[in-house]
This record gives sequence, structure tokens and C-alpha cells, in this order.
Amino acid sequence: MLHATEHADVPSTELDTILRGGPFHVALRAAIAARGLPLQRVQHHLSRHGVKVGVTSLSYWQQGARRPQRPESLRAVRALEEILRLPDESLIRLLAEADVRARAGRPAGRSYRSLIEASDVLDRLRTELDLPLDGGLHTLGHHECVRIGARRELAGREAHHIVRAHHDGVDRFLAVHHGDPGCSPRDMRVRALENCRTGRVRWDQDTGVLVTELLFGTRLRSGDTFLFRYGVEDGTAGPCGEYLRPFDSPGGQYALQVRFAAAALPVRCHRFTQHSAAAPRAGRQDLHVTGPHHCVHVVEPRIRPGIVGIAWDWE
Repeated sequence: MLHATEHADVPSTELDTILRGGPFHVALRAAIAARGLPLQRVQHHLSRHGVKVGVTSLSYWQQGARRPQRPESLRAVRALEEILRLPDESLIRLLAEADVRARAGRPAGRSYRSLIEASDVLDRLRTELDLPLDGGLHTLGHHECVRIGARRELAGREAHHIVRAHHDGVDRFLAVHHGDPGCSPRDMRVRALENCRTGRVRWDQDTGVLVTELLFGTRLRSGDTFLFRYGVEDGTAGPCGEYLRPFDSPGGQYALQVRFAAAALPVRCHRFTQHSAAAPRAGRQDLHVTGPHHCVHVVEPRIRPGIVGIAWDWE
């Protein structure tokens, strides 16, 4: 039962229009606003229906950063229809239509804003591992190779880091992987490839974040340099349309290569940059897939705060 103070802020006719046209996250946000419910109250009502969903997940759903897909999440959506006094199947139908569009080749991407919002989760996972925010390492070089599989999915990636310690005693690095929407981080695998071994692993299903300790086997002194390489086997989400890398602080060189399976070649590719979550994407430059390697790449001589990425279109 809703409290008397939980009133409508969005006209019902406008809400009806949004429910018919979607998309899901806009309709959910409008329905919550129409009932005047803060997310904590929505979570409380869901718990009374026997469904557990975090406030973070609800926030991601209504912002479009994540879409409910698991059986428990779909149960929550059906409960939301009742809690928000919506027509039966209204939200479920919008989700189904989004799935159809995704299968038609409109893959969802990871926005800069969703990566920033996932930073709270990353801080929590770092706390669970008792690791400081400052890992004590400065990046001199960071090279990534991303693999797109035959199903157009993010199959995996390899990363090669060149770092310098800026205080004594550093002996590990926290590797972070952001999966695509709909991914399953519990089913991913991290491989230590050179000069490191894997330690503790943590993940968050709602944001698709996977973090892994990479242990060096030696303690660096301030000024020491170190090279290491690792890989992540993913392949747990649907079609991928871009790969981007966020940077919080200046650093050395960054190179990104995307290699496509021969059975899944894009019709066009381009690089892009974005300086902040509020800024538009800029720095667009067309890239041509090279054969027989089926790959494209970008090189940034100096890392700047923001993101660097490569996007592509499927036929």
C-alpha cells in the first residue's frame, strides 16, 4: 500500500504516452516520478513483495545504464507494475521490445556516465580487498588488445602495463574489467600472462564490474619500473558496439587495438574521445579494418583524464 504522501508528479496522460512508446528506462523513471516515490521507498515496497533489489540497481534501470534481465530482476519488474499502479505487462513489454532491437543489431554500449556511476561499486570492492585508493603506481604505458567474437560479443581482452612505483613496498595491481550490459562477471576468467599471478577476485552483477588482484611476487621500491600482462576471458554478453577506456589522471602512452572475428566484421569503425560525462564525444576519426588481421587501433601518446574509445557499426 502506498502512503498518502506518495502523490503523482507526472500527468497521467503523459505517463500513458511514455508507457506506450518507451523506452523502458524512461517509462520506469516517469512512473516512479508520477507516484512521488524515492528509490528507497520503491525498494521497501519490493521487499514487501518478496523481491530484493538494491537502490543502485533501481537507479541504473531508470537511467538506462543497466537493463533487468535475470529471472529475479524480471520478477521485480512485474512487482513494480503493481507497486506503481501500471497496466499489466506494460514494463515487461518495453523490455521485450528492447531485446528485439538488440537482436536486430543495435547493441547497447557502456556510457561514460555509467562507468562513473560504477565507481561507487569499484570503491566498495576495493574496500573489501583492503586496498588503498592510490595503488602506488604511475602508468608509463598501457596497451590493450580487445577481441570481438563470431557472435559480435566482447570475447575478451589482453592488457600490457608498464608502471613505475612512487612509494616503497608496492607489490600488486588491481585489474578492473567493465563488462557490457547483460554480462555475467561471475562467469569471466582472469589469466595472469606475464610477471604476475592472480589473487583475490570480486565482482558486482548489477554493474558488470570484475576486479582482480594481480600479485607481482616482489616488492617495488620508489622509482622502480615493472612490466606485467594479463587477460580477461569474457564472452558473457550480447553484441558489442564499442570499447572505451576511462582514465582518471594523466599518464603515459595508451594504445587500443580491436580485433574482429572473420565471421563478424563491422561495416565501419571510428575512434572517439570524451573529456567528461557531461561533454559530448569528440575527436572522431574513421578507422579502416585491416586484413588479413581484421583489426583497427588508436594510439594516444599521452593519457589525459577522460575516455578513449573505438566504436563500430554492424551491417
